[in-house]
Amino acid sequence: MRFLSETESAALITEQLAYDAVRAALIAAVDPRSTVFPALPAHGTLPHNRFTMKSASAHDVAGVKIGSYWPDNTAIPRHNSTILLIDQDTGRIAAVVEAGTVNAYRTAAADAVAADTLARADSSTLTVFGTGHQARYECTALARIRPIDTVHVVARTPAHGADMVDHLTAKGLKAVVTPAEEAVRAADIVVTATTARSPLFDAAWVRPGTHLASMGSDARGKQELPPALLAAAALFCDLPEQSTTIGEFQHAAGASVTALGDVLTGRAPGRQDDDAVTVFDSSGIALQDLYVAVALLALG
Repeated sequence: MRFLSETESAALITEQLAYDAVRAALIAAVDPRSTVFPALPAHGTLPHNRFTMKSASAHDVAGVKIGSYWPDNTAIPRHNSTILLIDQDTGRIAAVVEAGTVNAYRTAAADAVAADTLARADSSTLTVFGTGHQARYECTALARIRPIDTVHVVARTPAHGADMVDHLTAKGLKAVVTPAEEAVRAADIVVTATTARSPLFDAAWVRPGTHLASMGSDARGKQELPPALLAAAALFCDLPEQSTTIGEFQHAAGASVTALGDVLTGRAPGRQDDDAVTVFDSSGIALQDLYVAVALLALG
């Protein structure tokens, strides 16, 4: 059995590796040889300590990712992930990859692939809701694939917003804390990276041609986007059956939802014109984790 520690995987992961692996995983998700199994939520001894098991199989890999969220952690990150690859000949564990940092890259990569596919080529203004760990990775991943010259940070608390601006500035991005309405009205791309359970903004604030990505809705009851927006926009996701069950599109009953893999393979259209509003829901699928793990093991 091979093992990559958190230190080793964090040293190996790059935005390019994550982008390439996640793009391949999104294509694999629409391959009839692949199966993505329903996510299984669970909790620790204390119910607010939560973990989720996501598993999948494809023609070349199978395994499970265990993602945990322990909110009381202060000395170490609250989020953690561990990926297990199954040996297809014996059924034993072939590899274990500790993937806390890797998971942040993987999640941001999914939104980057979607934006690279769906956002207007001239998109230069990014608005991000959220100031946490994941929101920071989202901004740098998107800045790699579009000419982002301004990041509007929408923050619940001024101190967190200021910290986010400092972080992005150190990464070479121009960032400013901006009220929600002004930020959305100015945006070419909007990313929501929160734990919200109600819409973060008004659909009327979204201007034509905007691309939006929701990555915080990954459980029943979570919600970041206004239903009126979902009713009017073109909807895309990593996996329709998961997105409409635990993702953002659980709030888009009856809407037509397209798997991004079908767009990447040319089986479905993406953006239709420069005025179209596109939405990508990233609820996160195990194939992304498995493909990233395989790519890391090839280097490690």
